[in-house]
Amino acid sequence: MASTNLPNELPTPGPLVFRLDGPLSLPRIVFGGGALSHQYNSEALLSSDTPLRTVQLALRYGITAFDTSAYYGPSEILLGNALEALKDEFPRSSYQLMTKCGRYGMAEFDYTPTRIRASVKRSLERLHTEYLDVVHLHDVEFVGTEVAPRRTGIHASALLEEKAGYGLLEGEEATVRGEGDQRILDAFAELQKMKDEGLIKHIGITGYPLYTLLRLSLLILHNPPFKSVDVILSYSNLSLQSSAFLQFVPSLLERAHVGQLVAASPFSMGLLTSAGPPSWHPASPELLAATVRAAEESASKGRSLADLATGYCIRHTGGAIPLVVGFSRPEEVHECVRVWREIEKVGDEDVRIAQEEAVKAIFKEAGVLDWAWASPP
Repeated sequence: MASTNLPNELPTPGPLVFRLDGPLSLPRIVFGGGALSHQYNSEALLSSDTPLRTVQLALRYGITAFDTSAYYGPSEILLGNALEALKDEFPRSSYQLMTKCGRYGMAEFDYTPTRIRASVKRSLERLHTEYLDVVHLHDVEFVGTEVAPRRTGIHASALLEEKAGYGLLEGEEATVRGEGDQRILDAFAELQKMKDEGLIKHIGITGYPLYTLLRLSLLILHNPPFKSVDVILSYSNLSLQSSAFLQFVPSLLERAHVGQLVAASPFSMGLLTSAGPPSWHPASPELLAATVRAAEESASKGRSLADLATGYCIRHTGGAIPLVVGFSRPEEVHECVRVWREIEKVGDEDVRIAQEEAVKAIFKEAGVLDWAWASPP
């Protein structure tokens, strides 16, 4: 095992920089384990001691929650091995583990109770733990019955004049709209059994379409075992390009009684970076072109698009809605904390906010501000 000491790389973080807040007492920043996968990194990096050093640095900064999934290739294994190596410095009680089940490949979904239970038990083994703080049903939009008038576009109307088209009318919350919805309910019921057994502390669902997350959380609440969803994680819906998540927050909290909301992917799966998104990204040509212009605008003002994107999300989330940020290298952790500290400085926000607004104006002019892509088939 490589050394876990970082004498030349790690500045003294000082006191805990991230307050713990919200029903789950999560830190303001959550370590996103999706980056510890072959989708984002090479085998050379994943097999080196870099993941271990990244995890240690994050913990020393006070980033004491980890989000991963059975779908993320070696992510659970890498995180589990790192945390096991660091257990003398950071015992299990000092951090929280969130993982996901139900998705195992690009097009491999299995929400049967037997597979759900087996997946959770495998995650327990991989993460070297006797319990998991959160287990999510992963990417529920691919399993639940599809109810929407359109897949792409701006979906704020789902909360108002188009409620019926999105299956969100009051009085229809308990309606099971097909076999997919029943699979969601059966999988949730199995997770509830494991929660009752003490293997899981909280149950969540994740996905991209916000209207689907709202409908399914209502469906779960109004069907046996009549439990509200503890956590909802939505990705790419709270960013410089789209703040749609904030529009859905009141309904998720007040109507569906969701306990904890979590935002993820401030870079929208690599979209909001100077390097640009990976080839598989589902953004439209118009959105891709606008992002190139946004990156150029940011650079012309002396700040990277990733820097702006991180700061925007940190300011609009906070402890009540923690932000999952993908990390795979120590320098990425340093950079995130640097931006966080800059956001916290009083009097420095005007210039940054003006730069953010300039980027958002580019997206608005292109007709892609708050625009949602369709989840890939």
